[in-house]
Amino acid sequence: MKKIVTLLTVLFILALSACQAPAKPVETVQEAPATEPAAPANPAEVAYPAEPSPAETVAEASPEPAPEERVTVDYAKNFTLEYKDGYKLLSVLTPWAGATEPLRYALVPAGQEDPSGIGDAMVVHTPVESFVSLSTTYLPFLEQIDELTSLVAVDSGMFIYNPDVQLWLEAGTIAEVGSGSMINVEKLVELNPDLIMTSASGFAEYDSHPQLLEAGLSVVINSDYLENDPLGRAEWGKFIAAFYDREAEADRLFDEMVARYEEAKALASNQAEPVTVFANTAYEGTWYMPGGESYIATLLANAGADYVFKDLEGSGAQPLDFEVVLERAKDADFWVNVGAMTGLKELAGIDARYEDFKAYQQGKVYTYSKRITAAGGVDYFESGVAAPDLILKDLIRAFYPDLLPDYEFYYYQALN
Repeated sequence: MKKIVTLLTVLFILALSACQAPAKPVETVQEAPATEPAAPANPAEVAYPAEPSPAETVAEASPEPAPEERVTVDYAKNFTLEYKDGYKLLSVLTPWAGATEPLRYALVPAGQEDPSGIGDAMVVHTPVESFVSLSTTYLPFLEQIDELTSLVAVDSGMFIYNPDVQLWLEAGTIAEVGSGSMINVEKLVELNPDLIMTSASGFAEYDSHPQLLEAGLSVVINSDYLENDPLGRAEWGKFIAAFYDREAEADRLFDEMVARYEEAKALASNQAEPVTVFANTAYEGTWYMPGGESYIATLLANAGADYVFKDLEGSGAQPLDFEVVLERAKDADFWVNVGAMTGLKELAGIDARYEDFKAYQQGKVYTYSKRITAAGGVDYFESGVAAPDLILKDLIRAFYPDLLPDYEFYYYQALN
């Protein structure tokens, strides 16, 4: 069982560090619910960090948005949003690692004639009313703009944390449709959603979008996981919101989050004696360590820590021998992201050599296991993409508790 837990951890790490693709987005669809999923009985039990309610109602999108309603993309490197004559053009510049051609989507207001001269861009009529999510990372952005109830299907409920979505799955008001080559195309055709959103690897045996496109379904590729900047990844909320004509609202919420992130980053900057830290765990003798340009390395740097392996090239997880890690990180102050576990003994039970690290001996091992379901749904991998400010504050609270004395951990906790 412990080996299985470790294997799952490695898979999560490879996905997070190399490209952070949510554990292979399962691409499946189910029958549209007969009734719209009910709103949560208790609004206080929200799955994601509560955002301040927008002071203004976002005006309905028009073919020609006013200049002040036009949203810019400031941090994400992998998508663009352009306002054309009567429609919006979304471009995914690199749909998957190694892709050489972009994918384009023309977002046309419902009831309006499709524009000419858009080349191979796929037309999607907006606002969409039914949505299939083949990755958990899209769910927090739907919730932010109050569109979670447009959800009609997910790939699998196993790793979903959001309690409302879990309730709807149990009630049968949304469906599970699978992913990859095992996607339930027939079910998706039956549901006929306005939009299916998924990620892609570029390998036919793992991707479902070719089958779905062949079936005549509207499928959009989201490659948020290729963004190494936490703010760039979170900015994909605008990408999702554009299909609902609510990108102005998403933009406002994003700006508020960025302000919180930058405030926390400034608080932890210029440490006279920065703490040292390393990440992840080994699997069968090989330690997959995040590269110096990875998502987690960026977060650690912004939290004011000195990442012991910041010299590793690239953004992927680099395989290292256990002995190499032990030699370089034995005296590091902190150890993070050891998987979804809660106890030091559990960690040492996987490999007794973990007890040789100073961070283990001093109880300074922190991981993202505070919010997890019985089935293994880790909220860090779900809502964390939309709330890097909370991840950053968690790390700062661990490394420099005096800087945030009243802050309570949201995703992280120390192994006891």
